[in-house]
Amino acid sequence: MKLTLPERGKARLLLEDGLLMEGYVIGKPGTTGGEICFNTGMTGYQEIYTDPSYYGQIVINTTAHIGNYGALDEEQESDSPKIKGIIVNDYSRYHSRNTADSSLQAYLEKHGITGIGGIDTRMLVRHIRSKGAMNAIISSELEGEALAAELAKLPAMEGLELASQVSTSTPYVLGEGNKIKIAVLDLGVKKSILKNLVARGCACKVFPARTPFEEIKAWNPDGYFLSNGPGDPAAMDYAVETATAMLNDNKAVFGICLGHQILARSQGISTYKMHHGHRGLNHAVKNLETGLSEITSQNHGFAITEKEVQQSDKVEATHINLNDNTIEGIKINGYNAFSVQHHPEASPGPHDSTYLFDQFIANIKK
Repeated sequence: MKLTLPERGKARLLLEDGLLMEGYVIGKPGTTGGEICFNTGMTGYQEIYTDPSYYGQIVINTTAHIGNYGALDEEQESDSPKIKGIIVNDYSRYHSRNTADSSLQAYLEKHGITGIGGIDTRMLVRHIRSKGAMNAIISSELEGEALAAELAKLPAMEGLELASQVSTSTPYVLGEGNKIKIAVLDLGVKKSILKNLVARGCACKVFPARTPFEEIKAWNPDGYFLSNGPGDPAAMDYAVETATAMLNDNKAVFGICLGHQILARSQGISTYKMHHGHRGLNHAVKNLETGLSEITSQNHGFAITEKEVQQSDKVEATHINLNDNTIEGIKINGYNAFSVQHHPEASPGPHDSTYLFDQFIANIKK
C-alpha cells in the first residue's frame, strides 16, 4: 500500500537556492538538514544509510521504490544510520522479504531518522546536476520563514571536519589471532572493508581518527590502512600528518576514498569540492596499469586535483574515471603505498575491484 499525505502527514523540502517541494513525512516526524546528494544505486539502501561517509548529508534515492525489502541488522555498514535524512519517490510501508528484521519505517523511527516521500526524485536530481550540491532541510513541523531560517543555520560541507565525529572512540580488534596485523585509521570505516581484510587473514586494530602515530606504531603492525569517511579532507591536517608518518615507517599503506584523498594531500596534492559528486554502483573506472575497466561503487563529494597529479613526481595515477577523467587511484613513488577513490568492498555494488585488497596483502608480504 502506498503511503498518502493524510496517513503520514505533510512534510516540506527546502533547498538552499529556494526550491520548495511538498510530500509526506517518513521515518520519525521532525526537522533535519544537511547537504543534499543523490545515489543512483538500484539496491542497498540500508548499506547507504549506515555508511559513515554520508554523515552530514541528506540522501536522495533515485530508485523509485524504497523500503520494499525492509531492514536487516547484518546489512549495516556501521552501528546505526549516519545520514541526516532521506528523500524518496514511492515509499513502501510493507516489505516482502521474510528474513528482514523490521520494516524500513520501523528502522528509521528506531534510529530517529526523518525523511520525505512522494517527491519527484527525477526532477530533483536533474536540478542538483544542474545547480550543484547545496544544503537542504526537511521538516514536518516548520514552513515559510521559520523553515528558511532553520536552513540558514546549516554549515557548508566545504571546510567541515566530520571524520572524528563518526570514528570509534576507543581502539578495537577484529580477526584476533590472524597473522597479518593491519592498523586501521578510522575516519569513518565501513564494516565491509574490515570484513574483506579479516577474510584475507588480517588482524585489524581500528584506531580513533585522532590517535597519535606513535600509539598506532606501538602495536607493531605489518601495514597501515586509511579508511573512508565524511567531510572535507582539506580540514584534516591531523590525518595528513598521520599518513605522512605511516609512509615514513616504510610499511605498506592502503587508502580508500577519504583515505585516498588524505594520502594524496600528504604528497602535496590538493583536493577540491566536486559539483555534485559521485554516488552510485555503476561508475566505470579504468585501471591504467592493466588497461582493464571496472564497474565500481562510489560515494564522494571531494576529489584530488588532476593537474597536480599529472605534474607531480611524487605520485602516479593508476586509475581514472571514464565518465569525467577524475583521478580514481594513485601510487606513491618511492613508497609501498597506493590508494583508490572508489570502494572495492562495494556493499552495495559490484565486486570488480576486490583484487585491490589482495594487492594490499601482496604488498605487505613483499
